[in-house]
Amino acid sequence: MKFSKFTYALLLGGSFFFAQQQKFTIAEAVNGLRSNLAVKNIAQFSWSGDSKSFLQSVNNAYLITEVPSLKQDTLVSLHQINKNLTGDQVLKSLPRITFIDKNKGYFKKNSKYFWIEKSANDWKVKDWVKLDDDAENTEIFSDNQGFVYTIKNNVFLNKDGKITAITEDQNEDILNGQAVHQREFGITKGIFVAPDNSQIAFYRMDQSMVKGYPIIDWSVTPAVNKNIKYPMAGTPSHHVTLGVFNTKTNKKMFLNIIGDPEQYLTSVTWSPDSKSVFVGVLNRDQNEMQLNQYDAFTGNLLKTIFEEKSEKYVEPQHQLTFFPNSNTDFIWQSQRTGYNHLFHYNLETGLVSQLTKGNYAVTDLLGFNEKKKEVYYVSTQETPLERHLYKINWLTFQSKKLDSQPGMHSGILSKDGTHLYDVYSNSFTPRAINVISTATDKSKNILTAENPLKNYQRPEIKDITLKADDGTPLYGKIILPTDFDANKKYPVIVYLYNGPHAQLITNSFPASGNLWYEFMAQRGYIVFTMDGRGSSNRGLKFEQAVFRHLGEVEMSDQLKGVEYLKSLPYVNIEKLGIHGWSFGGFMTTSFMLKHPDLFKVGVAGGPVIDWNMYEIMYTERYMDSPQKNPEGYKKANLLDKVQNLKGHLLMIHGAQDNVVVWQHSMKFLKAAVDNGVQMDYFVYPGHEHNVLGKDRVHLMQKVTDYFDEYLKK
Repeated sequence: MKFSKFTYALLLGGSFFFAQQQKFTIAEAVNGLRSNLAVKNIAQFSWSGDSKSFLQSVNNAYLITEVPSLKQDTLVSLHQINKNLTGDQVLKSLPRITFIDKNKGYFKKNSKYFWIEKSANDWKVKDWVKLDDDAENTEIFSDNQGFVYTIKNNVFLNKDGKITAITEDQNEDILNGQAVHQREFGITKGIFVAPDNSQIAFYRMDQSMVKGYPIIDWSVTPAVNKNIKYPMAGTPSHHVTLGVFNTKTNKKMFLNIIGDPEQYLTSVTWSPDSKSVFVGVLNRDQNEMQLNQYDAFTGNLLKTIFEEKSEKYVEPQHQLTFFPNSNTDFIWQSQRTGYNHLFHYNLETGLVSQLTKGNYAVTDLLGFNEKKKEVYYVSTQETPLERHLYKINWLTFQSKKLDSQPGMHSGILSKDGTHLYDVYSNSFTPRAINVISTATDKSKNILTAENPLKNYQRPEIKDITLKADDGTPLYGKIILPTDFDANKKYPVIVYLYNGPHAQLITNSFPASGNLWYEFMAQRGYIVFTMDGRGSSNRGLKFEQAVFRHLGEVEMSDQLKGVEYLKSLPYVNIEKLGIHGWSFGGFMTTSFMLKHPDLFKVGVAGGPVIDWNMYEIMYTERYMDSPQKNPEGYKKANLLDKVQNLKGHLLMIHGAQDNVVVWQHSMKFLKAAVDNGVQMDYFVYPGHEHNVLGKDRVHLMQKVTDYFDEYLKK
């Protein structure tokens, strides 16, 4: 049978239309961007040590690509590695290899490390080091001659095949070599090896003065309790010190850091010559910090480099970054001028210059090009909704933007600063990757990912800018139903977080910010989300507006969003829902109780209910202590406001949540029972802050069903 050209065109058009009508499953809405709808990326990217090429993992092999020619070759394959292995050592997939150079490197399988080295035209693999099965927090010497790690609460060194116990604390309340202070202040680890590998600094945290808190494993019968140390606001905090172990003498001592034992020790950094250790010493009130330099051999204070003070809080989040081949000059990141900026310091003369200036934040320091005297960084200079790559000459202060496309850019700078790996996305670009030559500032595209959502029914998304009470612009998005008809009225879900260290609204892919929003749009909902004051990357004034009264300014800003929604003729103001997790759970519950006639339905996941029960470091930064700010804590406490509830509230909490402990929701549930207030409650094993996969899908199905039940009738 023959078709006319006209008929054929109709078939094509119909097929295209059909493909665009595909709807998300709940699994795709929750996990799709990490699974079948993942945007194509370059895996395991790294620059070579000589900066003349880069490595990536492709189809169980590492490819090496020369720059600027982009000529590719296979460096090593899984097949070549497995030829050297037998039995249970044989690998099913390519491991992450750390390359020392293009001819040698190492990888890890379980607790065993293997050394890989090129010999003639093939690769040889040999056993390198076997650590204890319980080894954690491993740091490897820069010369690859030593391993430092923890087993339970102590630190060990494996060097030249000899194992040395650096600490031997029998008291399990004393932790060595682990991240401290609830991982606040940018702290991610507890072991710091000196550049010359001669000494090892490590955190020692004494938690014996902190009361134990029960975390119960309900998956076994009978249930098993494991106490953790969780210092709550206003209660005694742990005591942290910094030890230094000399790998040549096998002796250790502790830095002589004076002051309140409950102070915070942050920004731990070795000097490039390995002779001293820098520590940001922050008082418990978090409004005064000293950057101190200590002698690594005696532990004595050498000098205070500078102090930072604030009427509200100081929040050091970065280590010192020393200039190339310098023992004296470094960059310090500080918000002292209202936005995070780069400051050039010299150990002898003090502040040399403020490198970056303006009403924008530096969000990442990428590195240096020593020959050109340039510093590379990422900032919000264009707009808080985007990130862009910049360079600045540290002598002339001439700066230049290095990318040309809108969106959220991140970068990896080669060791010598000659090439920059630029990854970005925006509302219409799922992912693009360029290599920028810093000599010419020209870029070459090495990946432009296809849109994995191209066959799906997508909603219209509008960017919204509203104004807070003080005139501050507030950025948000409204996601319209996929079958939107301006003559109809639709139920609305307000999704919010609006807490510190988070930003929901950016120019990135997908434009909605979350496929679950789009899933709900396909089900006939309008979804609205907005960052109010208190959220991040807008400067200190914006963030500190919430100081001492969490939940008040944020609520005022979100009410501007509700006013906007009510002004829209297609919004059904009788069917408003609100949803959020963690801080967003606190905000959701606050709205349901403080404005009980506003939202018909609320779903609060892992909510903070009483800030007295949240950890010290975070809570006292934004609220001061309960002793100093009783009125602020009382106003934010939701336990005495349960009786105000009118709408339908579903509270979800993980029984093993050790971030927002389960007691918050349990106390709220008891208060509801005591007051004869009806609400819904859902508890699940695990905790909100790491629940993924099928468990996350089940949770979000529960959330979806709850909104359907009360907003679709």
